[in-house]
Amino acid sequence: MPCKPTLSALALAAACATGAAAQTRDNVQVAGSSTVLPYASIIAEAFGDNTDFPTPVVESGGSSAGLARFCEGVGENTIDIANASRPIREGEIVACAASGVTEIIEVRIGYDGIVFASSIDGPGFDAFQPADWYQALAERLPRDGAIIENPHDSWAAVNPDLPDVEIAAYIPGTKHGTREVFEEQVMLAGCEDSGALQAMLDMGLSEDEAEDACISVRTDGRAVDIDGDYTETLARIEANPQGVGVFGLSFYENNTSTLKAATMGGVEPTAQTIASGEYPVSRPLFFYVKKAHIGVIPGLKEFASFFVADPLAGPTGPLATYGLVSDPELAETQAKIENEVTMAQEGS
Repeated sequence: MPCKPTLSALALAAACATGAAAQTRDNVQVAGSSTVLPYASIIAEAFGDNTDFPTPVVESGGSSAGLARFCEGVGENTIDIANASRPIREGEIVACAASGVTEIIEVRIGYDGIVFASSIDGPGFDAFQPADWYQALAERLPRDGAIIENPHDSWAAVNPDLPDVEIAAYIPGTKHGTREVFEEQVMLAGCEDSGALQAMLDMGLSEDEAEDACISVRTDGRAVDIDGDYTETLARIEANPQGVGVFGLSFYENNTSTLKAATMGGVEPTAQTIASGEYPVSRPLFFYVKKAHIGVIPGLKEFASFFVADPLAGPTGPLATYGLVSDPELAETQAKIENEVTMAQEGS
């Protein structure tokens, strides 16, 4: 019997080289953002329970790691969907194309807010401004015409209205999509609000150099990168009740018995303030579908459609209960999946 392709010429060549017929796996495979993980896990379980398809396998690892796996190529040994708490980057699209992943469907599932939370039994970090976090965590600060190492060792030294406890911040590591939002909407915004960005420009730094300095985080132990998921951040705060961590809204809302959230810019993080745009630190959440796998991996398109269906991703669905802020343009997203509209087609 001749060897027939399942996903790509590469998969065909590999199967023929081994003399074995290519086998199509029967479950959808997903990896990526730890923020999207709880939503994807809920949907995967419901999909397995309510359809004739097997329950998809959902793994975490971070947005960047998930997209890297997604861009490895087309074939049964590659994942079908990458979850991401940020949009796919141009460099990742290029890497995908170089590996034969040229048709990508971008699915925005809704919105999430970044919550700054501490131990419910710890000091009261009642209110933050982005400038507080910049002053606390920047590696270097402009002072009197020079750039100096960050001298601040307590939150009160940054802002007298904050608790007089040592700075211990547990922030998402660089492979997490949350880190990019943290850098842009907290560190860079705080740098600008505090006047530090302009001060560095006045000192002769280029705009790129100044912005890089704004988001460069100190490495003296005051800021700790968390490369795992939010459970690791929670464990750090449990070990140090004076610490402050960065969480997704859904994780925080499911751990209010042990965590309390601070306001940012005077606004409390809730689904309502995020949906309205009032809360300043929020971002869209996505998953990316490999179109070449649709029709080959059983249930892939059906799972994508199931994920964003009104009863699940709508404002009264179970995802909203877990902190997802429903996308007002959900109907457009549903149509995009139905018609298999790729990013290239959207941009043409």
